[in-house]
Amino acid sequence: MYLTMNRFKVRPEREADFEAVWTGRDSALPGVPGFVAFHLMKGPLREGYRLYASHTLWDSEAAFTAWTRSEAFRTAHRGAGAHADIYLGPPELEVFEAVQTITA
Repeated sequence: MYLTMNRFKVRPEREADFEAVWTGRDSALPGVPGFVAFHLMKGPLREGYRLYASHTLWDSEAAFTAWTRSEAFRTAHRGAGAHADIYLGPPELEVFEAVQTITA
């Protein structure tokens, strides 16, 4: 498994706008080879911002990399800069490769 995570610092007064942008998007992810799951997580309110994180789980790093080079990726990120005033800086991308997996 391969996990990608973006952390977003969102202006507190723009939380509803941020959530509307994300929940209102048409996602092509379910049809992308190697895609497993997506979660948008709302984190703590910190001094000056609300922390959010998007988590995308993939079968492999290769599946994630292929998606980043696809038309679906370009479509998903089209116009992303139009909402720059919602954020305090750019998102921070982090990636993780599974070392151990335990399931129910």
